[in-house]
Amino acid sequence: QVQLVESGGGLVQAGGSLRLSCAVSGGTFSLYNMGWFRQAPGKEREFVAFISWAGGAILYYSDSVKGRFTISRDNAKNTVSLQMSKLKPEDTAVYYCAADIKRRDTTQSNEYYYWGQGTQVTVSS
Repeated sequence: QVQLVESGGGLVQAGGSLRLSCAVSGGTFSLYNMGWFRQAPGKEREFVAFISWAGGAILYYSDSVKGRFTISRDNAKNTVSLQMSKLKPEDTAVYYCAADIKRRDTTQSNEYYYWGQGTQVTVSS
């Protein structure tokens, strides 16, 4: 059973930074594409960032975070991270990491098979 556990969320002022991490266990992490998604209150879950399997050569970002967020992976530690900078109040949401085990290179949440429980990020103005 593959398990994903996010950490690193918290409260930060606008303009600040946070680093989210997602630890993956129970599977072959290097074979999975990984994604970060977020869901704000009253809104649908939305794509944030994607990194391809193995060396992570392919990266995607949503337009709303491009240039501010950076996704990375460490296959030796079975972790994927999201470095968030220049945070805005509209970045406030629960952030989820997810594994695309079929390697479909997708930003669609319904293509991701395994999900973490989420970590809250709150950005104050």
